[in-house]
Amino acid sequence: MSKKGEMKKKEKGSKLEKKLSYTPDNIWDGSDKKDVKKIFSFSNDYMDFLSNNKTERQCVKFFEGLAMEKGYKCIDDIKGKIKAGDRIYLKNKEKNLVLFDVGKSPLELGLNIIGAHVDSPRLDLKPMPLTEDKESNLSLLRTHYYGGIKKYQWVNIPLSLQGVIVKEDGKRIDVNIGEGPDDPVLVISDLLPHLSQKQNRRKLSVGITGEELQAIVGSIPMDDVKAKNKIKLRVLKELNERYGTTEQDLISSELQLVPSGKARHIGFDKGLIGAYGQDDRICAYTSVMGLLNKKKSGKSKRTSVCILFDREEVGSDGPTGVKSRFLYNAVGEIMYAMNKDTRERDVRRSLENSFCLSADVNGALNPLFKNVNEKQNTARLGRGIVITKYTGSRGKYSSNEANAEFVAKIRKILNKKKVLWQTGELGKVDEGGGGTVAKFLAEHNMDVIDAGAALVSMHSPFEISSKADVFSAYMAYRTFYEEMA
Repeated sequence: MSKKGEMKKKEKGSKLEKKLSYTPDNIWDGSDKKDVKKIFSFSNDYMDFLSNNKTERQCVKFFEGLAMEKGYKCIDDIKGKIKAGDRIYLKNKEKNLVLFDVGKSPLELGLNIIGAHVDSPRLDLKPMPLTEDKESNLSLLRTHYYGGIKKYQWVNIPLSLQGVIVKEDGKRIDVNIGEGPDDPVLVISDLLPHLSQKQNRRKLSVGITGEELQAIVGSIPMDDVKAKNKIKLRVLKELNERYGTTEQDLISSELQLVPSGKARHIGFDKGLIGAYGQDDRICAYTSVMGLLNKKKSGKSKRTSVCILFDREEVGSDGPTGVKSRFLYNAVGEIMYAMNKDTRERDVRRSLENSFCLSADVNGALNPLFKNVNEKQNTARLGRGIVITKYTGSRGKYSSNEANAEFVAKIRKILNKKKVLWQTGELGKVDEGGGGTVAKFLAEHNMDVIDAGAALVSMHSPFEISSKADVFSAYMAYRTFYEEMA
């Protein structure tokens, strides 16, 4: 065969491979200056959100404010009948928020739902957290970690104290110490390497134990006071002067230790984001923004719903987790306000005819630990939102699995709008795994699939995402609201 013939054969093979094969694109490769500007602008706003909202209560308050700016009204303030085009929200215990952009079709024909969670792994204070260690002349805060963490990652880093204290008379006090430029920070001390021979023989999982996660909160004793615990008393006095609280008030509080500091650009090119709480606030932010900025608001056939959950990191139990009846009751409230003859059967039909994205993160390939992944089925940073057909562990235990028809629908709308996406599993089959709220949403008999950005160093105090993936998630969620029918 001549060289010309060989070239034609290779060219034909290349075209055939392009036509039949599938390899997710790197978003940056196909982005012009205008695209990059949009990505960076959106990501900068997202970083501001991460820097200023580190608890679930703060997130719900932030998103409620955004929704109100876009014309959403609390259902309690609605007078008269709800109709197509109305934008309504419901809130639950300051930790759940659900937004409804009401469409033209009857709700019992189904909704377009995106659900994300706003809680993140952290260190909660114990009910009686404050103690004094007389031998070291320090006062400490005892903690109980929340969610799946690597405990050794939380030592020797600056921590801020955030949350609420509720006094006996019901007065709620917001606490935020450690984020202001002149604020003190707290820290959990580690053992110096010179004396760590025994500690070094511990397994990594218990290099620091749960009971050792105690943060230094004070070191100066009260002057001229006859008290058993002068340093602890000084801390209580500081809190009392700042917030008017006593030690008993700490029992009725929700106080968290979270990493102090702002979200940061990573890399000389600033293409990545490093911040606490990106699991799952990256999906919460992009899904809310996707709904608030969707086209055809009020003219869409199907009603669009964005719901933010709490407690995902600890199994989704409790009145603010997805296992509660909040979503079911919220849909019922909207339907009843549209039609007083609504029956429970109508609510059930509405949910089982719905399409849902469980908006949660997946793990991206870590360049230092690639052996835990099966590379052909692993997400990469910069390749767009990750469509995860199933999660779970080992033999797909504790997971929802989207049916092929629904996966095809998602592919179709994303490809139609040229939203770059990828697929991936969370590690090798027997390496580990994880779950999301998808399996609980699927109990309503609705079609559900996981879809979210990929992260490196997930569940650490400083998670890593790609700005390209942040924008891809936003565009994917917006497309879902606009195109899913």
